[in-house]
Amino acid sequence: MGEEGGGRSCGTTRDLQKLKQQAMEYYRENDVPRRLEELLNSTFYLQPADVYGHLANCFSKLAKPPTICKVVGKNVLDGLGLPTLQVEIFCTIQNFPKNICSVVISTHFEVHENALPKLVEAEELERSDAVSTAVRWVNETITEELQGLAPSSQAEVDQVLRTFFESKVQEDKERKELEKSLEDSTVPTPSPLTPPLPPPPPAKKKGQKQGRKDTLTEKPIVPPEPVEPILCGSMAIGAVSLAVAKTSAVLGNNPLYLNIALLKHHQDQPAKLTMPLLMVSLVSCGKSSPGKLNFMKEVICIPHPGLTAKQGVDMLLEIQKHINKTIEMSPPPKPETKKGHNGGKRGQDSEQWDSTYNALGSKCYIIAGTASKSISKLLEDGNIGILRCSGLIVKHTNQTTMSDLVEMTNLIDSKKHIAVFGSAEGESSDDSLVDLAVGLGVRFIKLGGLSRGERVTKYNRLFTIEEELVQNGTLGFSEEHTFFYLNEEAEKAAMAGELPEPPEPIFATEVVEQSAKT
Repeated sequence: MGEEGGGRSCGTTRDLQKLKQQAMEYYRENDVPRRLEELLNSTFYLQPADVYGHLANCFSKLAKPPTICKVVGKNVLDGLGLPTLQVEIFCTIQNFPKNICSVVISTHFEVHENALPKLVEAEELERSDAVSTAVRWVNETITEELQGLAPSSQAEVDQVLRTFFESKVQEDKERKELEKSLEDSTVPTPSPLTPPLPPPPPAKKKGQKQGRKDTLTEKPIVPPEPVEPILCGSMAIGAVSLAVAKTSAVLGNNPLYLNIALLKHHQDQPAKLTMPLLMVSLVSCGKSSPGKLNFMKEVICIPHPGLTAKQGVDMLLEIQKHINKTIEMSPPPKPETKKGHNGGKRGQDSEQWDSTYNALGSKCYIIAGTASKSISKLLEDGNIGILRCSGLIVKHTNQTTMSDLVEMTNLIDSKKHIAVFGSAEGESSDDSLVDLAVGLGVRFIKLGGLSRGERVTKYNRLFTIEEELVQNGTLGFSEEHTFFYLNEEAEKAAMAGELPEPPEPIFATEVVEQSAKT
């Protein structure tokens, strides 16, 4: 056995030496160094980096696909100088870690004007805690959970993020239950008290007849619906999902909107992509306050569908100039009177919302803003038909993943509702939401007014995408942009001859300040 093994070892050594000798003879006979030098000095003026680049491209096709090796969360500032979350994705490419891209997510916190100092301080603490918690989630558990996954596996990444978020929700629930049980055990049980005496009947006014009732009864103000609790740190989920989608696009040398379109259409590339129509805020209708009826929040202008995005913005800028001149020349408003029905203290309840929708639903869009904030809640219910509106505003905030956005827009499309993709309260300079709107194929995009850097950046991104689609020959036109009928009920009424064909509207108003659910 020893001799046999030794013979094999010698044979192997001789074979290796023979291969080396053959390689050296080939290298010498073909004069490889001279040929490389001639290639570098040829009329193509190739530099050594070009040669190495061609070789790298050749061998990169045989290399292992990039995988996520690290996810980094950072505390940065948004468009108003307030803290928000930035996420960076690092991938292993040819055995080396490389920073691929970063995104900044908008926060859900509203900016209150003329708020009390205590309220401002409490919200600052809450925002700081939310961002720091999100940073910790990203840098600890999330980066460990996503290591080794391919950025192109968006559905798998989103499922990992969902599972992680569900565990955090359960932890928060258990923590609150424990705190409540401890509080109940330490608080002594109060002894029963004698019920207070009933209040005396109101004094009868002089001259008032027995049994007569007041004809005018002031209707109480409807209290606002309780704000849906948002788990501290949830913005980490949406930010990481978006960052992974953008990473996949960068590695595939594709724009983000194309990757989102592939995700929506089950990896089948659509032949045409449509541009969402702009919803631009031109006039804000004032601040809300107790006892004040703010029926409209803002007046929105929609450019003509036949215009390009750039032409539409130019037209809106001219309209805005005329509006500003008109507002400056108008006389000051008269003081609000306390006389009349309810003294101007009515609240916008569900009955008013229904009557508004019945009266105006066939003439203009009634878009639910407040009622459509929580995408996760709407996806859990699976039914958006309970909302008496023409469409919903979709926002990418908190724990909303790319898969959630696809599912939500599919649900809206199935109900023949209108999807309006809007920016969140705490805006950032990140323009990714424009790519999301184009890739998801939403009907409208609402970016706010034509001012401030974080908004103008998004308008410029919209212009760039439109130019790319025109150059590639993939720009399509949606027949829905003709505004032929604004809702299904109006279409049925028109078919029955009960309503004339509606004119093509250019302006629209949005009723979102106190939208209510039935």
